[in-house]
Amino acid sequence: MTLYDRDFVLWTEDTMAKLRAGDFAQVDMAHLLEEVDGLGKSQRHAMRSLWRRLLEHLLKRCCVPFPECYRGWEKEIRNFRNDIEDLLADSPSLRGTIAENLPTVFHKALATVQEEYPQIEFPDTWLMTYSIEELLTQPIWEKKA
Repeated sequence: MTLYDRDFVLWTEDTMAKLRAGDFAQVDMAHLLEEVDGLGKSQRHAMRSLWRRLLEHLLKRCCVPFPECYRGWEKEIRNFRNDIEDLLADSPSLRGTIAENLPTVFHKALATVQEEYPQIEFPDTWLMTYSIEELLTQPIWEKKA
C-alpha cells in the first residue's frame, strides 16, 4: 500500500517537499497526474453547478409569479453570480467552457424548476437569447416581455 493510499494529506506534503527539492525522480507521478487532472475536473464541475443554480433562480424569478419570493431569489442570483465571478477570477480559462455547456446546463435547470413548479409554463429557450455577460450582470426579469 502506497503513502497515497495510507495517508493522502501526508502524501501531498511529501510530494510538495520532493517537488520543491527538485527530487522529481522520487515523485509519485501517476497519483500526482491523477490529482492535477481531478482539480481541473472539479473546477469545471463547480462552474457547471453554479451556472445551473443561477439559471434555476433566473427562471424562477422571471417566470414564477410569487412576488413574496422575488427578494430571496434575487439574493440567490446575486450570490451565484458572485461565486461564478470569483471562480472565473481564479480560473479565467473556464469562461471558454461556459458557452459550450450552457445549453445542457440550461435544460437541466429547466427540468428542475418544471418539477418544482409543475403549474407554471416555462419557456424552453428564451434565456438562451441573452449573452453570458447579461446573464451574469443584468436584472433580466425586468426585460422579460
